[in-house]
Amino acid sequence: MLIIPAVDIKNGKCVRLLQGKMDAETVFSDNPIEMAQQWVDQGAKRLHIVDLDGAIKKTAHHAGLISKLLQSISVPIQVGGGIRDINTIDMYIQMGVDAVILGTEAKKNPDFVRESCEQFPGKIIVGIDAVNGRVAIEGWTETTEMKAIDLAKTFEDYGVCAINFTDIQRDGMRSGVNIEQTVNLAKAVSIPIVASGGVASLDDIRSLLPYESIGIVGIITGRALYEGTLDLKQAIQIAGIQFWQY
Repeated sequence: MLIIPAVDIKNGKCVRLLQGKMDAETVFSDNPIEMAQQWVDQGAKRLHIVDLDGAIKKTAHHAGLISKLLQSISVPIQVGGGIRDINTIDMYIQMGVDAVILGTEAKKNPDFVRESCEQFPGKIIVGIDAVNGRVAIEGWTETTEMKAIDLAKTFEDYGVCAINFTDIQRDGMRSGVNIEQTVNLAKAVSIPIVASGGVASLDDIRSLLPYESIGIVGIITGRALYEGTLDLKQAIQIAGIQFWQY
């Protein structure tokens, strides 16, 4: 199972939010590139990069910074935040990004996901963020009536390489992963699932490992790493060989 450190970028800095609230941020570094390198040095085989400003502004706001990051590190990265059109996807892929994450646009325009998968096979991840099992969009500022599982099923045959599933209420709270909803999602679709939101300690890694066989292939973690309640090297050791790629 992959352990994927998150590097969230806001105002050019590496931050973590509480429950996705843009005004509830903690700055952990003025240099996201150095922070990304720190996780690579500790054994990370993949990084999760989020352009938080892009998610709100609906554009690739930090593309320049992400380009510099790519030139500095040696592992694949996946990027989300503000990706709303084919040109932006193409820009990131040409830049060297391994996969892009479609969130709001995936909910609003599923045909865009299908088109993206056809044009960039193996490069499209769908990010499904939920509050009480309902999909949230627009940088987590709007909750819809659609169930996360129903949205996931929409993409079953599109060629999506993975779904990142985040329980927003747990994100940044270190309250534990929502095992039940994550497992239910993995059982409902054949698309690989990456869990996110609420990771607090090594116990969260251990609790998800039994479900690797049903398609939970990775865990994204942020605040727990930054605040030291989760040791990345130990998490990787418990999770096993980091061989799985999208």
